[in-house]
Amino acid sequence: MSILCIGEILWDVFEDQGETLAGAPFNVALAIGRLGDPVSLISAVGRDERGRRALHHLESIGFNSEFVKVLDGLPTGTAEVHIDAHNNPSYLIPRPAAFDSLAIDDDDSLRISTLSPKWIYFGTLTQISRQNEELVSALIRRFPGISCFYDLNLRDGHWNFPLVQRLARHATVLKLNKAEAQALFAQESTDAFSLDRFCSSWSDRYRIDVICITLGGEGCAIYTNGRMILAPGFPVTVVDTVGAGDAFTAGFLHGLLHNWPLAQTARFANALGSIVASRATAIPAWTPTEVHALLQGLDHA
Repeated sequence: MSILCIGEILWDVFEDQGETLAGAPFNVALAIGRLGDPVSLISAVGRDERGRRALHHLESIGFNSEFVKVLDGLPTGTAEVHIDAHNNPSYLIPRPAAFDSLAIDDDDSLRISTLSPKWIYFGTLTQISRQNEELVSALIRRFPGISCFYDLNLRDGHWNFPLVQRLARHATVLKLNKAEAQALFAQESTDAFSLDRFCSSWSDRYRIDVICITLGGEGCAIYTNGRMILAPGFPVTVVDTVGAGDAFTAGFLHGLLHNWPLAQTARFANALGSIVASRATAIPAWTPTEVHALLQGLDHA
């Protein structure tokens, strides 16, 4: 059983810290691999200097890039990252980029079938390309009964509500932050927002089994079967939050893949996200041992 991630690989360009290879699906896939789970990434880079550096980096860290295409005529993706006074990032993402034209051929399809994927992970950014949205839908049809993890990750100028609605209808699990939940709730209702109202409405309307709302340092809220579970966060000194949500997602998928109880899954995901938030860049060094040590340390405190 494996996890198939679909979406962007790009370079995060920082104002004074150079460039770091990132993109939510890549961050998630890399973290899942570090946790010891089989994972593949469908993505694309351009036939340019950044694309060559990206592939070299993937090779150097032993990352499986068999479904990362090299495309002519489109640049490797970039995201200019700006960090505000509260350590929160914003992004400027030029389009079109190579990740806007994802594709797999017949040989890829056969290879993916042998991997027996149990989960498909996707976000919103790349699906604004109709070609990419159709690819996700085709893969879901190819594997009847497969579970889908929709990681909302809204970026200004790179989403629209009808797209989110279509993607939500695929979701077994929907993950988003509180601000995103408020934005979606306001699209459909003039009532006062609450997490319970949002989750109840969306789980019923889009038939979503689990809704996970991240709450920053406060942890996360998990809604399933009409019930809300609150999982507190872990106290850390935040360096920057770039990549922390992606690490959380990887931790959550790890628990889902291994059929952990949701409360245990959320706690593990919170721990991994907090470790990444305490370190610079989207993909800092960390090990599963550190995550378990953090959890055990609090259990024995």
